[in-house]
Amino acid sequence: MKLKGKVVIVLGDNIDTDLIYPGRFLNITDKLETPKHLFEIAYPDLRAKINQGDIIIAGSNFGCGSSREQATAAIKYANVGAVIAKSFARIFYRNSINLGLPLIISQDAAEYVKEMDNIEINFAEGKIKNLTSGKDIKAVPLPRQALELIEGGGLISYLRKKYHK
Repeated sequence: MKLKGKVVIVLGDNIDTDLIYPGRFLNITDKLETPKHLFEIAYPDLRAKINQGDIIIAGSNFGCGSSREQATAAIKYANVGAVIAKSFARIFYRNSINLGLPLIISQDAAEYVKEMDNIEINFAEGKIKNLTSGKDIKAVPLPRQALELIEGGGLISYLRKKYHK
């Protein structure tokens, strides 16, 4: 699986789910309404900058804090193409795969990619290419099972397709 996109923001470490999707909006489940509150408190102008397929890059421990699935859903429904981070909180990582949000671990992406750079991610091979600078960046390949779930649209969509042929 490969994806090309523009980097919309490069974030630091420990971006928690309260920053991604504030708790006061947890009662909102509508796919069109949820993304309106993505990073609303910490980065209020970000949502207006996100275009289809844009990429978020972060440091270590992205998605830490509470295990709210809405944080992942808000990113996905905002049409973010992928999230790259040095590391992900375990539950956020699993929620992303289950919802079909592409993500990949790279220790170097935050150092070699700037906002507005165009990049290409090869999830199966664990490679990131900064198309703006020409720099090749190492990443951790996604396991085959995770790729299948993401390509299938998430766990529920994947299972529906697999067992309702």
